[in-house]
Amino acid sequence: MKHIISVEVENRFGILARIASLFSARGFNIDSLAVGETEDPTVSRITIVVPGDNQVIEQVIKQLRKLIDVIKVVDLTSKPTVTRELILARVNARGKDRDEIMRLVEIFRARIVDVHPESLTLEVTGDEEKINGILTLLKPFGIKKLVRTGKVALLREIKS
Repeated sequence: MKHIISVEVENRFGILARIASLFSARGFNIDSLAVGETEDPTVSRITIVVPGDNQVIEQVIKQLRKLIDVIKVVDLTSKPTVTRELILARVNARGKDRDEIMRLVEIFRARIVDVHPESLTLEVTGDEEKINGILTLLKPFGIKKLVRTGKVALLREIKS
C-alpha cells in the first residue's frame, strides 16, 4: 500500500538531503516527493509517497520525527485529504489530431501552454486518477516529452 506522509520542517539548508539519506540508508523507497515553502517562509512542507505496510510506515515516521529540523509528521493516508499532481506533456498534434487533443484538453479542464506547428504542450492538474486518465488518452497521439510532479496533499478542513 502507498502512504502519503506530510512532513513540516524548518526551512533550512540540508534538511531535504538528511531526509533522503534517512530513506536510502534504511532501504525505503520513495514513489514521489514534493517540497515547498508554506504560508510561513521559515517552514517547508514535504509530501512523500512511500510504499510499504503499516510496520514500514511506522518505522519511517519514527525515524523522521528524530531529525532535528522536523516540526511535524503526519500519515495522511487514511485521513480526508485533497491531493493533486501536475504534468506538463508535449504531444504530437498534426491535422485532425490537433482538434481531438483540444477536445480532450477541454474535457479534462487542462490548459494548452505552448503551441508549435507539430505539437501542443499541455498542463494538467488533478488527482492521480485524472492524470492517469488523460495520459492514457494522449498516448496514441505520441507523447514527446513528459514531466510529472510528485503528489501534494493537505488535510481537508473539518466543518465545525
